[in-house]
Amino acid sequence: MSALAPANMNIHSNDRRRRSIRLRNYDYAQAGAYFVTICTQNRTCLFGEIVDGTMILNSFGLTVFEEWTRTSQIRQEIELDVFQVMPNHIHGIIVITGNGAGASAAHVGAHGRAPLPHKRPTGISRAPKSLGSIIAGFKSAATKQINLMRGTPSQPVWQRNYYERIIRNETELDTIRKYIVNNPLEWAQDELNPQSSKT
Repeated sequence: MSALAPANMNIHSNDRRRRSIRLRNYDYAQAGAYFVTICTQNRTCLFGEIVDGTMILNSFGLTVFEEWTRTSQIRQEIELDVFQVMPNHIHGIIVITGNGAGASAAHVGAHGRAPLPHKRPTGISRAPKSLGSIIAGFKSAATKQINLMRGTPSQPVWQRNYYERIIRNETELDTIRKYIVNNPLEWAQDELNPQSSKT
């Protein structure tokens, strides 16, 4: 996908392997900034198309956009930084504030500062208010709405897993923001694009 992916993150791995891609002993409920990518089932382009470097959302894409934004409205412990719905995936930066003092959401172009994480060992892999719990809630809500729209109850919309990178400093944060903003412009070469020569 990009140079931003850590060496141990293979986004083209077969989804049937069900191997955990989370960091062992990392507390994903602690305050910090996380870059996440969530792909559709079988990388199917469900959410619209790229036209002249701009993502044009269809009704399913608009639903994903709305449910992602709603994530910060119903979860007081997080803020959303830049994000981008693409034809078959969504990229976004989630900031777990841990303070429950309120949340805000911003689409591509936001320039807020995000707190950076510190490692703390834990045996809990999907605790309440953790990154995994947040993503599971978003995926469930978006799937329910899309399946209502297309009349396909219980049909999967997303791959079972997702991909994350822990953002460790301001330089990484700025680089990832730029990557997300420019993702539609790079769609022709994106490895998640079924028509790309890199697939």
